[in-house]
Amino acid sequence: MSKLKSKSLFVCQSCGSQRPKWEGRCTDCGSWNSLVEEVVESGSSSGSRGWMKESSATQILSLDQVVTETQLHRWTTSIKEMDRVLGGGVVPGSFVLVGGDPGIGKSTLLLQMAGSFATTHQRSVLYISGEESVSQTALRAQRLGVRSTFVKVACESNLEIIDGLIRDHKPDLLIVDSIQTLFLPELSSAPGSVSQVRESAAHLMSIAKSNDTAIFLVGHVTKEGNLAGPKVLEHMVDTVLSFEGERGHPFRLLRSIKNRFGATHELGVFEMREAGLMEVVNPSELFLQERGEQPMGSSIFATIEGSRPLLCEIQALTTSTHLAMPRRTSVGFDLQRVHLLSAVLEKHLKLKLSSCDLFVNVVGGLKISEPAADLAVCAAIISTQTNKTLGPRSIFMGEVGLTGEIRGVSQIEQRLRESLKLGFNEFVLPESNHKHLEPSLERERVKYRWVKHVRDLNLG
Repeated sequence: MSKLKSKSLFVCQSCGSQRPKWEGRCTDCGSWNSLVEEVVESGSSSGSRGWMKESSATQILSLDQVVTETQLHRWTTSIKEMDRVLGGGVVPGSFVLVGGDPGIGKSTLLLQMAGSFATTHQRSVLYISGEESVSQTALRAQRLGVRSTFVKVACESNLEIIDGLIRDHKPDLLIVDSIQTLFLPELSSAPGSVSQVRESAAHLMSIAKSNDTAIFLVGHVTKEGNLAGPKVLEHMVDTVLSFEGERGHPFRLLRSIKNRFGATHELGVFEMREAGLMEVVNPSELFLQERGEQPMGSSIFATIEGSRPLLCEIQALTTSTHLAMPRRTSVGFDLQRVHLLSAVLEKHLKLKLSSCDLFVNVVGGLKISEPAADLAVCAAIISTQTNKTLGPRSIFMGEVGLTGEIRGVSQIEQRLRESLKLGFNEFVLPESNHKHLEPSLERERVKYRWVKHVRDLNLG
């Protein structure tokens, strides 16, 4: 028998690119000191690459036949916010990756989901932890009130042993915490390296697709907030969920970044309490409950997260400065757009913002990326700069261009219905949305102000 030849390669831990020798900076992704030496055996093969159902030949079917014969079945988790983000529930055979900062509550969320799933459907759940012992996981489950004979717990990081546990217990739902702790003994690289993460994920994917086992993976994130490991991991899974939250806030946001079985950018809101994560039924009301009656430098914007309209508070503060370069700070809103909007207001409204520090904040730890929030940010800046209060029941929506024009907003009906439900009765909207407004939204005691330019934004 011929011996396997081994050679050393340097693999980038950020993008997975390979180099024959060490380099200080990866020329593909630009990361510094990310190349790690790994030993690769030529001729070795892994049976986990690709997947196929056991004892079944490959079939070719027409598309209409597949559509009529295949029905997408889902298992609800009994956690409405979780089901919303997943697109309606857990799909058998799905492969889901959950990422988030350390200590944000990923393990807590999945353990609560395991308990509710097992209790609701009386189906087996296997929770495998590579970071905690069985007793530690049991203590966490006891604190969260998870008690079910259908939930099995194991502490293991060897993927070959985990494969044997899956074959013995045949779970309907498998949770692995985390993918960075798993390793295949046939690979010489350390757990968490690109090779181990890629091969371990491929092996688990073959198990999910061949046995119709829904698998949830916990993934670490880098200091920049991106999922650690090779980018191919995100392409391999069916769904990527991001669990976000600020350390000083009790709110946790579960966001869908990729979903093959539902809409992307869906948002689920949770609140961290002593008994675990509690879902927030009406997040708009929760984010606005501490807002003052005479708000100065505070405006309300109705954003769209996936298919859900959500009301949020945007705050702005300007203070005089003696620095040559005034500070511009933004939390939850793009800083580049803050620079753009401040220049537009100074040009067209003659606001003296060049001699002031400017701070913008989205309350509650939310992050807004859509340009429809421009008008709300401008209203907050004008309010704090001119010392004029905004209406406590006013909503501002619209995109602001460089020439000061205010452009239309998409999905305006959904935003207005959510606002009306919470008692808001004054809306400052782009003129271009007027002709598309449904007659049912033209109600008594509801005031609409249609604006074309930032000069029309009169707060007096």
